[in-house]
Amino acid sequence: MELNRQELLDRLNEGEAAFEQGDPSDACPYDRYGDAEQQFGYRYWNKGWHRARGAAESGSENPAATSAGQ
Repeated sequence: MELNRQELLDRLNEGEAAFEQGDPSDACPYDRYGDAEQQFGYRYWNKGWHRARGAAESGSENPAATSAGQ
């Protein structure tokens, strides 16, 4: 695997898809303590998972949070 922008986007999308399927954040298929490629995958898979979780929480469960800035 080449560590580039496309791989980053792929890992973000994998993490988002995992959240949408109901997978927990610790279900990441990449090793946090592995080689550079594994760490790269872990970092951006988790960013994608957390980004999807944040969007889901702010979108439907807490409408007051989105209107507080108005």
